[in-house]
Amino acid sequence: MTHKSLNLTLRVWRQPNADAPGAFRTYKLGGISPDMSFLEMLDVLNDQLIKDGEEPIAFDHDCREGICGTCGVMINGQPHGPLPATTTCQLHMRHFHDGDEIVIEPWRARAFPIIRDLSVDRSAFDRIIQAGGYVSVSTGQAPDGNCLPIPKVQQESALDAAVCIGCGACVAACKNASAALFTSAKVSHMAQLPQGQAERRQRVLAMVGQHDEEGFGWCTNTYECEAACPASISVTHIARMNREHVKATFAGQK
Repeated sequence: MTHKSLNLTLRVWRQPNADAPGAFRTYKLGGISPDMSFLEMLDVLNDQLIKDGEEPIAFDHDCREGICGTCGVMINGQPHGPLPATTTCQLHMRHFHDGDEIVIEPWRARAFPIIRDLSVDRSAFDRIIQAGGYVSVSTGQAPDGNCLPIPKVQQESALDAAVCIGCGACVAACKNASAALFTSAKVSHMAQLPQGQAERRQRVLAMVGQHDEEGFGWCTNTYECEAACPASISVTHIARMNREHVKATFAGQK
């Protein structure tokens, strides 16, 4: 079956660096296959720009398999575009129509300064992980995994949190630019496993403290983060993180 190619109008945010002003530029693009991914469509646009002697558009990408969390842009006002539980690299052009105008812009958050065009600096996430996203492991032979029995419900909840890919869509979707969903996924994952108990109290205090220091806003329970998350991380992990934080705070005051 032959699919009709798409002719599109793209309004793309262009900004040379964090300190320079940015603006939308309009580009016409034709002959786009509906089977292309969104990033492949941007590749075609960049080829056209290079041939025209213009600077190509900078955007983040790596595996293009929906695994690494590197990609991510606002597409018509929605993080990663119109499909739920889908990364930008896995969004295909068949979900758009011939003649559509598509507005493409970067994540908007003070803690994610623009590097160039659609590319932002998400190293704040790395620093949150560095603050407490680790476990103590004694030296010597690795223990047998079967020696650490974990209830099935607890195990599945921990793994549901562990699938967070750190793309930043939760921040971009939140009116407060909060990273509470990302931070809570990391806290909740290890709080539910035996390996994470040694730093359990210290971890949540350190990671939440780093979250606030980076300039992210805080959660006001609008659930936009969960709706935008390509890994479908639940806001129940934010509730668990809040409980962990209260317990750790009161434990430190005794």
